[in-house]
Amino acid sequence: VVGPVLHSHLAGVKVLLLNVSRAVTRDVLIAFSPMERPRMLNVTEKGKAGKIHLPRGIFRSLSSQTVHVVVTVLNIPQLGMFQEVNQTGQVLNDTVVGITVGETSISGLRDPVQLTFAHGQLPHGITPQCVFWDPSKGLILAGASLGPGVGAVPGAWGHHPVPVAGQAGGWSSSGCDTQPQDKGTHCSCDHLTFFTLLLNPALDGSTAQALMAVATAGCGVAMVFSIFTIAFCIFFRCRFRSEETLCINLGLHVNLVGSLLLVNLAFLLNSGLSNGTPPGTCKVLGGFTHYCLLCCFTWMALEGCHLYLLFVKVLGTYVHQYLVKLCLVGWGFPALVVGVAGAISSYEEYSIQTMDHQVIAHLCWITSKHLLVHYIANCGYFGLIFLFNTAVFGVVIQKSCSLQGTGVVQGDRKAWKVALVAMGLFCLLGATWALAFLTHGTSSVAMLYLFTILNSLQGIFIFVWLVVLYYPKAKETIGSFSHIIRHDKATTASQD
Repeated sequence: VVGPVLHSHLAGVKVLLLNVSRAVTRDVLIAFSPMERPRMLNVTEKGKAGKIHLPRGIFRSLSSQTVHVVVTVLNIPQLGMFQEVNQTGQVLNDTVVGITVGETSISGLRDPVQLTFAHGQLPHGITPQCVFWDPSKGLILAGASLGPGVGAVPGAWGHHPVPVAGQAGGWSSSGCDTQPQDKGTHCSCDHLTFFTLLLNPALDGSTAQALMAVATAGCGVAMVFSIFTIAFCIFFRCRFRSEETLCINLGLHVNLVGSLLLVNLAFLLNSGLSNGTPPGTCKVLGGFTHYCLLCCFTWMALEGCHLYLLFVKVLGTYVHQYLVKLCLVGWGFPALVVGVAGAISSYEEYSIQTMDHQVIAHLCWITSKHLLVHYIANCGYFGLIFLFNTAVFGVVIQKSCSLQGTGVVQGDRKAWKVALVAMGLFCLLGATWALAFLTHGTSSVAMLYLFTILNSLQGIFIFVWLVVLYYPKAKETIGSFSHIIRHDKATTASQD
């Protein structure tokens, strides 16, 4: 490799031109930063600047014995280029890196070019993405002059189109792989062009405000219908005290709806009081919100367990204080988890910010220093519950279909009634919350709206579901369930 033959000092443009032999025996390493011109980098040298790794296979595939390698570091505000219409993300340090090898466009590399963009810890809610400029419209081809000393360099821009202010174009991630690291982001791309690191906010200000408004209104409505649901269940428990199965079912529903009521209440308190609250109060509020959420998840699991025992296992023995024991698990286990999380100071004020450090929302929640608590106690815990409830749903549907096939459940209406129990539990207690796993990145705004709306209106769904299920023929429903249970008992006895 022959040393650099050109450095440009034009404002906003820093250029390094190298002559590289086709027979080069090692990869070419180049360091770059927004404030300094690009330079050659030794293999053993380490620094805080960005790094470009050009594999030697690129040069061996070319026909020329010596090729020009041009690396440009461009400042967007100074040059007025790379302006994408309706761009939501922000370019890291307003810097774009251009790479050109030879006089032809290079793409489809088996050994990709690698770039490392150096940066510190990114703000909360920011997702880095390796992108390149895709000038689909309004192009100026090679040889365009950006000023003295740049356009005069033969092949300085190769055959890559140069974007011009006011003309169309946009960022694309096709062919590029993004790997976030502790002190930067590593990019691997199968072509050479203009690259940058786009910092995408998970939520922009207007979207966050709209979601908060929808969630606040939905939580208020859900609380009202949760109270109606609890009153409805208590009324039916009092009316059908002799029906033990019905009383247990309604007791479970009361606890589940009660946990949903507390979740909605905790969210409203958290969103309204978290900004500017004393640290001690914020810890209590964060712990209370986490406790309510875990209670909701736990009662989902208990509903699934009860459904499995009712329709699949078909217990023949009496469980003393069955509902009381479920309550100890449903309300006690989350308290244990929150107590451990609080003991390690997991709850503090949590701010969701954009890249320019504009605060979108304040919440008292698990801090970024204890994200492992969130991943284990929330994501992992709910993931296991969702998988279990999904499996129970499949088993119950298969059970009901087999019973209808043998004539045990007569009539489509009763089979539909049994299936409604499983479907209602699956959809209301699992599917809507599972949407949280799809709410990542800027392309998931629709999922965020769907998740917020469905879970905010969950109280209404449960109320309607219970009314359809239990009113006005609660005794008929219980009779259908009891008939299935008695049939399974008789079948088990005959087999024994």
